[in-house]
Amino acid sequence: QILNQIPTVLELGLIAGMAFREDSWFKSLFVRKVDPRKDAHSHLLAKKEDSNLYKIQFHNVKPECLDAYNELCEDILPSIHTDPEYPCELVGTWNTWYGEQDQAVHMWRYRGGYPALTEVMNKLRQNKFMDYRSERGKMLLSRRNQLLLEFSFWNEPVPRPGPNIYELRSYQLRPGTMIEWGNYWARAIEIRQQNHEAVGGFFSQIGSLYTVHHLWAYKDLQSREDTRNAAWQRDGWDEIVYYTVPLIQHMESRIMIPMKTSPLK
Repeated sequence: QILNQIPTVLELGLIAGMAFREDSWFKSLFVRKVDPRKDAHSHLLAKKEDSNLYKIQFHNVKPECLDAYNELCEDILPSIHTDPEYPCELVGTWNTWYGEQDQAVHMWRYRGGYPALTEVMNKLRQNKFMDYRSERGKMLLSRRNQLLLEFSFWNEPVPRPGPNIYELRSYQLRPGTMIEWGNYWARAIEIRQQNHEAVGGFFSQIGSLYTVHHLWAYKDLQSREDTRNAAWQRDGWDEIVYYTVPLIQHMESRIMIPMKTSPLK
């Protein structure tokens, strides 16, 4: 009789299976279900009416070479910007004032997307740009870049008169949260347009992924402070901040001064 009361291996397996199913059902109450998506987030968030691609470059310059580096850039970069042979435009070029020191930031727009980028790169290999790169290399400590798309709900960056200071706010998001970020900022940008401070909003495609860049323009640091404080007095801003902060892994702010030849003055 004692032996008959010992469960068989099959019975033990059935009991374990039932326990596993109950445990899985219990866990499913707390695990967020992910709806299947048949489109990349870049197609959902980027502008549909054009195929602009952006490149942002960060150049860390030897401190003793910064003036010479700026003169070199001011001589060469505008010639590429104004040449109709190149399907690209210099959006802006800056030196970092607060943030990483002795740094230059350049942003380019390629009208036509990746084919335009490839065309420009191929043409630049055949002219004096290679001499510029060689000379520039002697002045740099490091450099990195990213390829970006612009959010559909942001302005397209256009030249603006100065003098202005620019803030580049960069956010490293948790993977999988870009759509959620876009949904909140589609509302937030309406709140932050009051003083025409919004210049452009971008998200990365190549380079450091799940990176967002917001570019803002202000007359000076005090107007930046006043504008940002005023946003908290508008309905909905506190809610947007509350829900977007948990999406961020890391964030960084740069205050930048335009170079003499920057289209964004």
